[in-house]
Amino acid sequence: MGENFRAVKVTEKVYWVGAIDWNIRDFHGYSTDRGTTYNAYLILSDKNVLMDTVKAPFFDEMIYRISSVIDPEKIDYIVSNHSEMDHSGSLVKTIGAVKPDKVFASKMGKAALTAHFHADVEGVVNEVKDGEVLELGDDTLTFMETRMLHWPDSMVSYLSGDSLLFSQDGFGMHLASSKRFGDEIEDSVLERESTKYYANILLPYSNLILKLIEKIKASGLDIKIIAPDHGPIWRKEPGKIVELYGKFAKMEPKNKAIVVYDTMWQSTAKMAAAIEDGLADSGTEAKVFSMGSNHRSDVVTEIIDAGALIVGSPTLNNNIFPTLADLLTYMKGLKPKNLIGQAFGSYGWSGESPKILQGLLADMEVELVGEMVRAQYVPTGDSLESCHALGKEVSKRLKAIAGK
Repeated sequence: MGENFRAVKVTEKVYWVGAIDWNIRDFHGYSTDRGTTYNAYLILSDKNVLMDTVKAPFFDEMIYRISSVIDPEKIDYIVSNHSEMDHSGSLVKTIGAVKPDKVFASKMGKAALTAHFHADVEGVVNEVKDGEVLELGDDTLTFMETRMLHWPDSMVSYLSGDSLLFSQDGFGMHLASSKRFGDEIEDSVLERESTKYYANILLPYSNLILKLIEKIKASGLDIKIIAPDHGPIWRKEPGKIVELYGKFAKMEPKNKAIVVYDTMWQSTAKMAAAIEDGLADSGTEAKVFSMGSNHRSDVVTEIIDAGALIVGSPTLNNNIFPTLADLLTYMKGLKPKNLIGQAFGSYGWSGESPKILQGLLADMEVELVGEMVRAQYVPTGDSLESCHALGKEVSKRLKAIAGK
């Protein structure tokens, strides 16, 4: 079995030696229906370097891939760009197998790895500073801290000879594939999965993303290849994914609205359909999601370029439906910007849900447009007309601000 795991050549000096996780379907609340990869890289120079490791269960796969190129004990250094366990989970075991001269991480990375593994790495990890250069012989590695992108310990590393940026969790995506390079995969898949990845992981740090892009540009680094810790390697036109991240980070709204709801006896569903009709009749693109059949991370993926969020729920035990509570709690943590919206819902006797939804939208700094709509039991022509009118009102406001 082990001999089937082979390294993949990236450049004359760099090999991909990571692992493919075909079966993961949840990544801390984010649905990974296409699986993922845990990318580790081997640099062959006067000093051989392993860039990151893999999630603990995939240690053997990584070691077999390394062994297809060199004896693992010939690795001189290990660099930990990011201490999250999908990249450092096998670090201790790797140190034991490789016996490197040194292990490097950022200041915060050293602290995080020590907290993760306690005495197992205490005194083993060497701290590197922002801008510090590690001599490998003919090549150098330059370390650049990227704190809170997306952990405090995060950093990226630049290999001079190959003009290659090891970007850890930046510029990646969750995508299991037998193809290692972005130019081997359909553009539609790359755009969808990079959008989903950004929306569900990096969205809260968008201001920092914009600063990082400027920092990279100001550094004058000639980046010809971007090698992230998840998904394909960008060996052709790497500027495209950088530009895409810049677009995501700005969160500029377009004339697009998301209607999200759940329903018990189809009353709230009828209201959602009427709101969608009002939006569409007014020339606004509308996407409708029932949380009974859609995953929170797919809704968030659509939010990244939407300008409006309209949320509906029946009243259940004087509260909102659990699926809406789940979605809005998740979404609040991701901190989407530049949204307008409103709440709606049906009820039997108490009817608190729209007001609760309004409060949650306000907590997310969503600008409320128009009035919330409430319908008792089965919505009538009047209440459905109010829903239609709400869609039209949101559309009018959205078209006034979209693209500005």
